Amino acid sequence: MLTAGVDLAAESARTAMAIVKWSSTGAVVTELGLGVDDKSIVDTMADVEKLGIDCPFGWPDDFVQFLNAHHRGNAPVPANESPAGWRRRLAYRETDRFVRDRTGLNPLSVASDRIALTAMRAAGLLSRMAADGQPVDRLGAGRVVEVYPAASLKRWNLQHRGYKRRENQPNLQKLVSSLQEMAPWLDLGSYESRCCESDDAFDAVIAALASRAAAVGRTDPPHAHQQERARTEGWIALPNCELNELVQTN
Repeated sequence: MLTAGVDLAAESARTAMAIVKWSSTGAVVTELGLGVDDKSIVDTMADVEKLGIDCPFGWPDDFVQFLNAHHRGNAPVPANESPAGWRRRLAYRETDRFVRDRTGLNPLSVASDRIALTAMRAAGLLSRMAADGQPVDRLGAGRVVEVYPAASLKRWNLQHRGYKRRENQPNLQKLVSSLQEMAPWLDLGSYESRCCESDDAFDAVIAALASRAAAVGRTDPPHAHQQERARTEGWIALPNCELNELVQTN
């Protein structure tokens, strides 16, 4: 099995992609690129069983409805909610609230944070994938799935904060070592130094591991009452297994 992970940015320059080959005894990173463009991502999807992208796949349904109402000139403020309450409801998706409840982490708001610029790129990617005949499902049932490396790291008891940016590179190097200690079956090969130097590259590898969890059915699906929103808003594939189980399961 091949899985891929993309640490998506608004522009190619900060985008990284990893491809991991899996066997019954281990996994090896076969490719890890920086400066990845849209064509490379779309082309890779055809070659892997699951491709995980670290970016929201949609916007909150309530936010979209609010924008449409505002565009028509009539966006009333709810009378039965506090100002902070209704704005927060518009800002976060169902999957964001689910991840927060499960992990204590707050995903970036695609409605109010700069991640929206990256989400615009992701929307274009999903459209191109669908146009190429690839199965695209924002719930993750197709070949592409939304992932959130910080939440995956926390689920696997690895450091999930404080390793990004140049000033935190020593922490990134320690995190790479911790990953190798906890997953001796994972061979970073010649890309170990790249992971130690670039948090984008490291996150792409984690995204590929989370994609493996999704591919083997070891992520938390939405509950029945959450599925309708998840189909349009997107759903984060949150691993519900230990790191070593990624190799032990078939």
